[in-house]
Amino acid sequence: MSLRYEDVVEYILFVFAVTASLSILLIILFLFNESFTLFEERGIASIVFGTDWDPGNNEFGAFSFILCSICITVGSLVIAVPLGVSCAILLSEIAPRWAKRVLRPSIELLAGIPSIVYGLFALVVVVRLIKVSFHLPTGETLLAGSVTLAVMILPIIISISQDSLEAVPKTYKEGSLALGATDWQTIRNVLLPSAMPGVMAGTILGMGRAIGETMAVVLVLGNVEKIPSSLLEPGEALTSAILLEMGEAIVGSMHYSALFALGVILFFIVLVMSLTSNILLVKYRIRK
Repeated sequence: MSLRYEDVVEYILFVFAVTASLSILLIILFLFNESFTLFEERGIASIVFGTDWDPGNNEFGAFSFILCSICITVGSLVIAVPLGVSCAILLSEIAPRWAKRVLRPSIELLAGIPSIVYGLFALVVVVRLIKVSFHLPTGETLLAGSVTLAVMILPIIISISQDSLEAVPKTYKEGSLALGATDWQTIRNVLLPSAMPGVMAGTILGMGRAIGETMAVVLVLGNVEKIPSSLLEPGEALTSAILLEMGEAIVGSMHYSALFALGVILFFIVLVMSLTSNILLVKYRIRK
């Protein structure tokens, strides 16, 4: 029996899907296998809530790294989401066509800039600006990391939010205007709520890139192993610790296992944030 073209395509897509799923599963299994030694000996609580990180004395408390990663991620979202959604509204509903043709490719180009370039720019401009503005001994702070990550995730949020706003049926806008609503009332009460699932999807993608960013964060965060009391203090993220110490760790040692444990913790943080965002998105759709 001869196969149809559609059957061949279906089988190929199935193989690709299975391969991708198995690749992810193998990566997760490798990550857990390499970190199992530390979790078995010290326990999860002592690693997650421990405050002392001293590989020379076999102290592997990762709480300061976790706190810094969460702080700069939340800080970047606080900056990027309002700016990104506002820019998306401007491009989709207010800006003339010639502006859209110029600005949209420029924004998409920003998404392709390597993270090291963002880090170097932030190190020269943002770090110095924060140092001078707040009269600090160094501008390498959590605030600098938040601002840098916010700039990096802006193109993602803007592009997806704009597409979501433009996908809202025109009849929604026309009906609102016909009932006497102003343009701003229509955007705020009709278009933006209708496009909210797409906006939240863009926010989730931006959050994933922010918490997993490494090179730019290493350059501007200060890389100090301490629990910061404010955004104007230096710190060290999970990704920074893995990058800076992996070259010194002996394969098979507790230090080596601890760095993979940081990767496991980062994996669970991203997983919890994604599940929380998806739950909120489902609840929003149900209310809508």
